[in-house]
Amino acid sequence: MKQAQQGRRRLDPVLTPWTDSTRATGGGLADGVLQGISRRLSILSVVAGTLWAISLVLNNWFPPGFGGMTAFAFPWPGNLVGALGVALAVGMWTFLRFGRADTAILDVGLVFLVVNAFGIGLLDEWGGRDVRVRSVSWIALVILVYAMNAPSTPRKTLVAALVAASMDPLHALFAHLRGVSVPPAVEVMVQYWPNYAAALLAVVPAQVLERLSRQVQRAREAGSYELVEALGHGGMGEVWRAEHRLLARPAAVKIIQPRVLGAASEAAVDVITRRFMREAQATAVLSSPHTVGLYDFGVTDQGSFYYVMELLNGRDLESFVREFGPLPVNRAVHLLRQVCHSLAEAHSRSLVHRDVKPANIYVCRMGLDYDFIKVLDFGLVKFGEGRSVARTYATSEFVTSGTPGYMAPEVILGGAETDRRADVYALGCVAYWMITGQLVFEADTAMRMFDEHLHAAPVPPSQRTELPIPREVDEVILRCLDKDPARRPRDAAELYGMWCDCGAGGAWTKEAARHWWELHLPELSRPLTLAMPAAPSVSPAQ
Repeated sequence: MKQAQQGRRRLDPVLTPWTDSTRATGGGLADGVLQGISRRLSILSVVAGTLWAISLVLNNWFPPGFGGMTAFAFPWPGNLVGALGVALAVGMWTFLRFGRADTAILDVGLVFLVVNAFGIGLLDEWGGRDVRVRSVSWIALVILVYAMNAPSTPRKTLVAALVAASMDPLHALFAHLRGVSVPPAVEVMVQYWPNYAAALLAVVPAQVLERLSRQVQRAREAGSYELVEALGHGGMGEVWRAEHRLLARPAAVKIIQPRVLGAASEAAVDVITRRFMREAQATAVLSSPHTVGLYDFGVTDQGSFYYVMELLNGRDLESFVREFGPLPVNRAVHLLRQVCHSLAEAHSRSLVHRDVKPANIYVCRMGLDYDFIKVLDFGLVKFGEGRSVARTYATSEFVTSGTPGYMAPEVILGGAETDRRADVYALGCVAYWMITGQLVFEADTAMRMFDEHLHAAPVPPSQRTELPIPREVDEVILRCLDKDPARRPRDAAELYGMWCDCGAGGAWTKEAARHWWELHLPELSRPLTLAMPAAPSVSPAQ
């Protein structure tokens, strides 16, 4: 128990979503953060270029001070600075548009801030106007807008902001050296105190960004797995492709955030979390090669539950049949035996899957084996003998759990006697889907689907497809679909034997499976190539 708790603490940071666009850079910031800063800097460069262009218009066609903008009796300094400002903005936009989003953009952005402040300060103090008629400098506004949109580290931000804030007093000094009458130095500094206040405030967003970056960096260094790419979303959570930091082993991480799934109360959160935890616990005790392997699981500090499982190279059975059509009977039987192998072990441990469906059955390539089955998502698993249904079947009150097209009548009715034979019924529905490409019962609403499962007699699969289906296969499937659980195979182990005994039109061989994958899924038939991670550096103190 202690080791499990330690594992959960160690893996808590795994939930930081690290996609290709959010992988950490050497500077401690994620690429996603840098890309956001780059986009905002691009917008700021466009705004700056537009304002400098407006200053050119005002400087040449309107009287000085028009609309609060800066214009001069001697237009050449305004024209020169305005033109350079436009050119600088265009250059900045080009750099951001075609350059790579890395930490260099933060330093370039600070230079962009200082240079713009230099131009604003030059125009503010060129004529040495009376301090009493001046308003707050544009430099203060520029510093604040820049800091809120593209902060760097606190130290760099503070230094650049102070340099930018000093441009007005600096140009007042230059004007004095040119012989222009300017107010005393004390009055100049008092006039431009908002610049320095803005420079100090600019550190606040920089500190926030640095704190967030440290959290991301701790997650990157402490977690055993990093999330790389979202693979899908489902009713119980979302799945990410992950990479182990030290081992050359890919993995899939399933996470659940109860609030995101609509849990409006603490009781609902507890129900969803316990259901997810039970899925991990139920999967962990199973050792069949046809049950998805579980590496680790835990709960994050934020209350999200996760587990790490083997990454599968293939397709789920639902999309498999939709894309390639119904399967030949011998191939379908070959796959069904493997599904039964997984569920037979679960049934032997008094576990009922309760959500057997094509989407939870994965057709994979595993090493040199093709058409290798993995059964997923024991999320609605129910413990059988020796445990109270009220304690173990953690579902919301009056809510039926499962998938309508594959639910046994007793599950639909909510009977307390639901057992392994509910999985057998669902396996009959899965077999029907595999060899016909159709559901046992078609309906436009879930309620009508339930009614069909409760009262309608299924049409034999051989009558729903042009593919040849032996009579023995029809009989096995129809027996699985019997409304009366007592007339079905008692569990997956018995059904496995029935599939082994029925005539399926010849065996589906490894060579046939390999040939099919090479022809139809060549990108998945080749061996995976994994980059070996760099060896961790260890200091003598360690």
